[in-house]
Amino acid sequence: MTEQNQQNQPASRETAVVGGGCFWCTEAVFLGVEGVLSVESGYAGGQVRNPSYEQVCDGNTGHAEVVKVEFDPSVIGYREVLEIFFATHDPTQLNRQGNDVGTQYRSAVFTESDEERSIALDVIDTLQREDVYDGKIVTEVTPLDGNYFPAEAYHQNYFAQHPNQGYCSFVIAPKVAKFRQKFASRLKR
Repeated sequence: MTEQNQQNQPASRETAVVGGGCFWCTEAVFLGVEGVLSVESGYAGGQVRNPSYEQVCDGNTGHAEVVKVEFDPSVIGYREVLEIFFATHDPTQLNRQGNDVGTQYRSAVFTESDEERSIALDVIDTLQREDVYDGKIVTEVTPLDGNYFPAEAYHQNYFAQHPNQGYCSFVIAPKVAKFRQKFASRLKR
């Protein structure tokens, strides 16, 4: 590795695994966030190893559609990743986001440490206390415990590859536009 490449590498990397409805939407939002190094769509929280998209959509595996967000903590912290997550979906809807209905679309934060769990619960408590949402936040906070599986290749970077597809145009594009407006200071340059 050249000295130039070493200077461009972040000193450390952290991950957050979150589910806020369709993973295509959540992935599209986080791909635009400054400090985010990679985003991978996947499945977490279920009872089947390496489930397929079809199995997860059937709703019998217990998995949620999630994204694994790898970020540079010197640029963006775990708390801010969660704040963006909560601002870009409705955490008061149980087992759904809009017209996407089922346990696979639940709002969830999958934690990898007691510290992450504490931060996630604090963010939820703060949002609830400040009455940011009309209803009670139903986001589950659960240990990941190695229960994450990448989604199939065709789900990765879906919005960028299919911007004119109906779901992308009518659901994802407005969500990404709202994120870009609200978090303009956090956008990648």
